[in-house]
Amino acid sequence: MKAQFWSFDIIFAIVLFVFAVVLLTLVWTDISGEFSISYSGNLAHMQSQLQSLGTQLLSTGTPSNWNLALNLSSEGTWQNLSVGLGNGTSGALSQGKINSLYNMSNTNYQVTKQSLGIAYEYYITFSTTGVAIGRNPATTNVTSIQSLSLPVVINGVPSRMQIQLWSNSTLSIE
Repeated sequence: MKAQFWSFDIIFAIVLFVFAVVLLTLVWTDISGEFSISYSGNLAHMQSQLQSLGTQLLSTGTPSNWNLALNLSSEGTWQNLSVGLGNGTSGALSQGKINSLYNMSNTNYQVTKQSLGIAYEYYITFSTTGVAIGRNPATTNVTSIQSLSLPVVINGVPSRMQIQLWSNSTLSIE
């Protein structure tokens, strides 16, 4: 009779243990799947914004002479423009517009992100000018980064515009 009592305890413990492991596996799989979908969704969103930003920066912007109408001391005027660095010739950028975006970024980086239509941090560099616009991801703890390199012409000189969108927040759009 003593052996039978012990065997029921073991059987009950094994059933309870298996039930707990199955329940834990189901919960873990569900959470892991949601995490994976969220992470890949945010990377896809970041990549989409990067492609849009690249296209926008190659355009002339709206209005096409937005840099001449820009008032750095009145950030409210920044909302009525679409920033583009193009000068009207395919792939050619305006040095004046690059300088204006640089000044905007140094005046109020957050408002500049809104003018560019992006939700992430940005960093734009040009291979021949040495100009860097935005926040350098190398100076912070980056969790996600997407890069785009585009051939451009600045003042008749071939160059490369490197655009980086990045975030140091886990799975979030800032």
